[in-house]
Amino acid sequence: MKLSTVEALRATGLDPAAVERIVRDTLAEDLGPEWIDVTSRATIPPEQVDTADLVARADGVVAGLAVAAAVFDLADELTATGDRTVEVVIRARDGARVARGDVLATVSGPTRSLLTAERTALNLLSRMSGVATHTRAWADALTGTKAMVLDTRKTTPGLRILEKYAVRAGGGTNKRMGLYDVAMIKDNHKLAAGGIAAAYQRVRQAFPEVAVQVEVTTTAEAVEAVEAGADFLLCDNMNPDQLREVVAAVGDRAELEATGGLTLTEAARYAATGVDYLSVGALTHSSPILDIALDLRPRD
Repeated sequence: MKLSTVEALRATGLDPAAVERIVRDTLAEDLGPEWIDVTSRATIPPEQVDTADLVARADGVVAGLAVAAAVFDLADELTATGDRTVEVVIRARDGARVARGDVLATVSGPTRSLLTAERTALNLLSRMSGVATHTRAWADALTGTKAMVLDTRKTTPGLRILEKYAVRAGGGTNKRMGLYDVAMIKDNHKLAAGGIAAAYQRVRQAFPEVAVQVEVTTTAEAVEAVEAGADFLLCDNMNPDQLREVVAAVGDRAELEATGGLTLTEAARYAATGVDYLSVGALTHSSPILDIALDLRPRD
């Protein structure tokens, strides 16, 4: 990737090396073992150059423009027969609201490279922007409350870092990245370990520096978890009345997250209970894409 793209990725907090691995894998789905786009190779002379715009086809929130730039860079590197000359000018800011017809970025260079990268770039950019758009709707619904919207691990395999970045761009908050950075004691762990207190103490002994979260389903479990030492509780499938009861019982001894079956129409009602977070798996497992297209400019 070009230095400008690497710098743009770093500015978002994304690891350029990790993004490059994802982009190579997604390009390989299209280009196969020979790294070839047979249609573009057959119909377009290698010396032909063009300019194209990435254009929003719907209103939404954009995310992933530097990732799209990485796709064009790598497609040019992997398939070009001459000098690598693709240039990407980003014209919007990740996290910004965009309207139908807005130009998000402009790409210039060998036409073969532009068209070879087109679908992969749009797949990633549209997916990330869809997640950001959906997240922004939740963040807006929680305006005026202390609650923040959290994502989950219900992500597209292989795309977690991109989708969780898109959540941040949309105004949401990331929970744990995986099983390695935060311990989450759920029902099966409680059963296997012999209870909340036993499970909590085992995690604390084995990984004293790791944050521990405990899933609870009743007020009694919430109190038990806090008394065992937990300072972050997942209140699973509780209605607003149950959540208010937990908030009253726990007070400021733990951060509280409402989780399970939450809907956008009920977001403000759940936030009003006093919980700190609403976790929404749908941010990453059910967000529709934001429609974005690549339009070649007419040639002189």
